[in-house]
Amino acid sequence: MNDMILLKQGEIVLKGQNRRFFEAKLVANIKRRLNPLGDFDVYTAQSTVYVEPKNDGCDMDSALEAMQMVFGVVGVTRALACEKDKDAIFEAAKKYLAEDMRTAKSFKVETKRSDKHFPMSSIEISQYIGGLLSEEFPDIKVDVHDPELVVHVEVREKAAYVHANPLPGAGGMPVGCNGSAVTLLSGGIDSPVSSYMIARRGIHLVPVHFFSFPYTSEQAKSKVLELTKILTGYCGRLTVEIVPFTHIQEEIRANCPEEYFTLLMRRFMMRISEKIAEQNGCKALVTGENLGQVASQTMEALRVTEECISLPVLRPLIGMDKADIVKIARKINTFETSILPYEDCCTVFTPRHPRTKPKLEDVLIAESVLDVDSLVEEALKGIERVRFDI
Repeated sequence: MNDMILLKQGEIVLKGQNRRFFEAKLVANIKRRLNPLGDFDVYTAQSTVYVEPKNDGCDMDSALEAMQMVFGVVGVTRALACEKDKDAIFEAAKKYLAEDMRTAKSFKVETKRSDKHFPMSSIEISQYIGGLLSEEFPDIKVDVHDPELVVHVEVREKAAYVHANPLPGAGGMPVGCNGSAVTLLSGGIDSPVSSYMIARRGIHLVPVHFFSFPYTSEQAKSKVLELTKILTGYCGRLTVEIVPFTHIQEEIRANCPEEYFTLLMRRFMMRISEKIAEQNGCKALVTGENLGQVASQTMEALRVTEECISLPVLRPLIGMDKADIVKIARKINTFETSILPYEDCCTVFTPRHPRTKPKLEDVLIAESVLDVDSLVEEALKGIERVRFDI
């Protein structure tokens, strides 16, 4: 009998002729995530990914935790494989789930029989195993409607498997199956959440952070690097590109009307991010913008901001309430880092009375006094890159 991990696929099962491509991406992501934790055999069958340790040196507890953060998986469970025999299944359930049976107040058995050659039906298996478990553990009662513990039995092609209640997976689609995008990553609450949400749709991310030393501190940079490290747990490999932004902001302050400072700054961010996207084969930009949250996120301001680029801008938070965003930030463990009191470049030279409904022609006039191309090129030459891996 073998202790292993079963991973239930999500919407991959709906992909038809393209399914093998998505499964291959998922398996590759799983293998990379498991690599530091031991030598595992990873394979797929019947909408399930099997993670089987090859030796006793595998860290199964850490592997189970890591698998809950893999996009493309909706359910994660540690299971015991055994012979496809009704008594072998009972023995496996009795030994493997003994602690769960002793601590729960009620239980039932649910069976899935993928191997239709097995001589008993799903209901017959559940009744047989449930009856024996009830005799073995007389202090726990049977409750088929609302049990505290569900003993799962799966009779599949290679073996039978027993396990307790599965843990929720991260859902979504495997990272990399839908291409790559640049994500603008500040130190706030919103941008890490937007990065997480778009990665969950199968996008490989290239994080870009704009750094304005000495107006923003080294602690502010460290904060963003910590956020990137947290996101790496979900996204796999990430290389954050840290763009020096001080000179651009000083030029805007010295030469442009104050009410346009933030809009002009955002236009430079878009231009630079698009260049980085081109260098990395990315097909879109991702921002944490939320409609109406601040002056630069009105519909008029958003139009002005993205007018200077040709790539699409993905805004996964655009219609969300702040409370919803905070809830996700807490769930993915970025919230406590995001609220650390180190300001990012978006707070530098903030106008006292920003334009909330800017006209594009007025912004273009305000911007015309700047040497846009040379400022963008200067920033690109000064990029610092920091790589994170699992």
